[in-house]
Amino acid sequence: MPLFIRHFAEAIDPWTSNGWRYGFAALLWAPVLVWGAARSRLPRGLWRAALVPSLFNAAGQVCFTWAHYKIEPGLLTFGLRTQIIFVAAGAFLLFPAERRVIRSIPYLLGVVMVFGGTVGTAMLGDSLPQGATALGITLAVTSGMLFAGYALSVRHSMRGMHPVVAFAAISQYTAAVMVALMLAAGDRAGLGALTLPSRQFELLLLSAVIGIALGHVFYYISIARLGVAVSSGVIQLQPFLVAIASGVLFGERLTPWQWGSGAVAIGGAMLMLAMQGRLMRGEPATAAAAEPASEPKPSELSLTPVGSGSAPR
Repeated sequence: MPLFIRHFAEAIDPWTSNGWRYGFAALLWAPVLVWGAARSRLPRGLWRAALVPSLFNAAGQVCFTWAHYKIEPGLLTFGLRTQIIFVAAGAFLLFPAERRVIRSIPYLLGVVMVFGGTVGTAMLGDSLPQGATALGITLAVTSGMLFAGYALSVRHSMRGMHPVVAFAAISQYTAAVMVALMLAAGDRAGLGALTLPSRQFELLLLSAVIGIALGHVFYYISIARLGVAVSSGVIQLQPFLVAIASGVLFGERLTPWQWGSGAVAIGGAMLMLAMQGRLMRGEPATAAAAEPASEPKPSELSLTPVGSGSAPR
């Protein structure tokens, strides 16, 4: 998704990008809710439970997309890894069963590595960040904080709901905010997207399918099949893959020091995930009494496990 958003940054404004992508994704998800309502199968309290997560998601999405207009995708995705720190801090406050994991020395070492590596990635470029670059890094980190709020609020208020149904509801709320912002602040109320060549407009809609409609459900299904540790570990490859592709497509170049700092940050995230999985497996009875198992059934899947670093894009 960072590559898609960066590609369209030259042609449409961020409000238009968000409005069209989320609006189209919401249309794709609407049949899930219509079908569930027709069969009286929607979870009780679904819309109320989805409200707070949707607000966090919408605010995070605004910052995330806006950051692409200030910095390149590789640097942005490394900065976004700070999300795992905010998730850990929130989990410490909200979920007592997680505190024994977060208090462990290796886990705290991972937090320090993520923070230090992210600072290094931001500061060890060819020149110190200033102006638009500094704003872009700030937006990336802020989006990570807001997506952490999204993850924690989903886990807190939507636990036990099927991820497909839960995300379908969240996408409707989020799309309503994105479309409203597009109408208020977008170029010609979002109609600027219609001036894109037909192939480019089709690509814009395809980005909604790939990044919003399919990517998240595939991720949550992988958690159900493979477990949190494996699925979340694979997600940590994203910054490296995005940075490599961004170099090919947009000419982004990170210095060796930035690559090294990014590797430290990702290593810290992996350490945090590994410690969480190890300690949760080490005391299965205690964990089972307080929280869902690490590999829940799809129907019981909590949308975002602590430390996963996942959010709609």
